[in-house]
Amino acid sequence: MAPYVRRISFCVLLTALALPIAANDSPVRSTVEGLWKVTWERFYLPRTNQFYDYLTSYEAGQGLAHLPTAEEVQRQYPNECGYDTGMEDGMISAGVMLSLIVDRYAVTQEEFLRARALDVYRGIHRSATAHGVPGFIARAVCPEDLTSIYPNSSRDQYTHAVHGLWLYAKSPLCSPETRTEIGALLSAIADRMTRNVTPENNYDSLRADGSRDTRGISRMWEVNAHEAARLPMIYAAAWDVTQNPAYLERYRHYIAPAIAQSATIGGGHPTYALLQMQASLELLLSLEHDTALQNSMKQTLEKVAMQCGERAVAAGARAKNLDLTRLCTDWRTGEGLSSEGHYRTIWYCIRESGEAALGQLMVAHQPFPEAQQALLEDAITRLDPQQVSSCGIFYLQAAWWKALRRTST
Repeated sequence: MAPYVRRISFCVLLTALALPIAANDSPVRSTVEGLWKVTWERFYLPRTNQFYDYLTSYEAGQGLAHLPTAEEVQRQYPNECGYDTGMEDGMISAGVMLSLIVDRYAVTQEEFLRARALDVYRGIHRSATAHGVPGFIARAVCPEDLTSIYPNSSRDQYTHAVHGLWLYAKSPLCSPETRTEIGALLSAIADRMTRNVTPENNYDSLRADGSRDTRGISRMWEVNAHEAARLPMIYAAAWDVTQNPAYLERYRHYIAPAIAQSATIGGGHPTYALLQMQASLELLLSLEHDTALQNSMKQTLEKVAMQCGERAVAAGARAKNLDLTRLCTDWRTGEGLSSEGHYRTIWYCIRESGEAALGQLMVAHQPFPEAQQALLEDAITRLDPQQVSSCGIFYLQAAWWKALRRTST
């Protein structure tokens, strides 16, 4: 049986949000604005235009003091992915933030969001160019020297970065000049995939240094069902933004087998993987004209949304027994984000609530259930914006604005 959740009338709340922003004083809206403020003040560095994964202090200017030095990054300490350091999921966060900003603008038409979207884009551009390897998307860039990167990325980073770039390119927030730049970035990514994702490389997109990814997280084809749509999604985005027929040809080469495999998805996958699958299918569905493929994608989206709904319930139940104000410790001297530590459960519970809601809200042809709306509200209002250290707040805000956009447009 689903746990009891406090229910604020979502319909009443949405009606209120249709009024001018200044007139809205709802608890959810107030918390969302608080989360937005600390997102930019504590998790974002203007020097890199990038967002980092967690905080180790609530003191002004100290929250990201744990980030690796250039020397540590260059010797791939503590590992080649930067796992645990706070530089692990920079491009995932960037894609989610662009989704958030595009949806918020669609609801509010706030002009300041134009500059914010450009800031996020510049962070992705930095991760795509600072290292001089065309088409490689680094997880994040070291704030100390603005060039050092961990050499192992992943299909997850590419998925969110490409999805966010595509959303931004199609948004009225994006200038023609920036749209052209995005087309060049997407082209470079697609071209790198064409060069590297081959049987000879075991379909690996390769590390920044051109070597194989030994973890298997950069493999782009002949993968699991929840990963099958990632490669055609990249080609589809590149084609949609540039209209280069070469990318349309690659997209059409992969789309049918990818959608057939996607339809076989079972259970047991992490919620973040389900969200990435939804992002890939959302993009592909918006561009695909074949009725059979459209129907198959819709059915798979619905199947995954059901799983996301179950995850939202579970995350809500776990949150009741967690100290959501807890800080992470420095990865050099404490547990950091270690899977064996206590903090990771707190960090991911906040994030999973947002991922689970977003995974459902990406199914545009299906309503967002009332019980899930209540779970999203609770996931937001149980947080204190001044004492939250998880980048999961990006996902909660993104889900909130997507829910409002679906209701108001």
